[in-house]
Amino acid sequence: MVWYVLLVLVVGVERLVELVVARRHTRWSLARGAVEWGRGHYPVMVVLHTGLLVGCLAEVRALDRPFHPALGWTMLALVVAAQGLRWWCVRTLGPRWNTRVLVVPGLPLVSGGPYRWLRHPNYVAVVAEGIALPLAHGAWLTAVLFTVANAALLVVRIRCEEAALGGSPDAAGTPVPSGAGGAAR
Repeated sequence: MVWYVLLVLVVGVERLVELVVARRHTRWSLARGAVEWGRGHYPVMVVLHTGLLVGCLAEVRALDRPFHPALGWTMLALVVAAQGLRWWCVRTLGPRWNTRVLVVPGLPLVSGGPYRWLRHPNYVAVVAEGIALPLAHGAWLTAVLFTVANAALLVVRIRCEEAALGGSPDAAGTPVPSGAGGAAR
């Protein structure tokens, strides 16, 4: 289980790095007049993603989940691929990438990198990681619970982003001047 704890810790550190990058990008966006959308769902997203990491470790330890090599190594490869896709998104969006939904007025949509093929590739990475990280050590209950909760959150999040990118408010929330960051393209 030691390697699994290390894997989850590495993913946790990666998330902290994302937050540092997001804060830097927030400053860039705000300096250009960014508007934040859907501020209300952000705390739920933070709790859910933190819960994924805690759930992975808690389930494996409390329920004595075994490591199954065929599943574990396959899921580890998927976790690594998801991280690669996530950072490809970050690199493609540059300073426009964020953990919040920020829109800088006047900037066109990004259509390069993974956005050439998918409208929301970062969420493909999130879904893959949410399934693969727990299953890398048999934490199937965490994988199921996170996936269901994340699906509900992604409905709200994607509606919010689509409204923000289209420039019109909807049920996902009205634009508000931001003191934080955004993941709008």
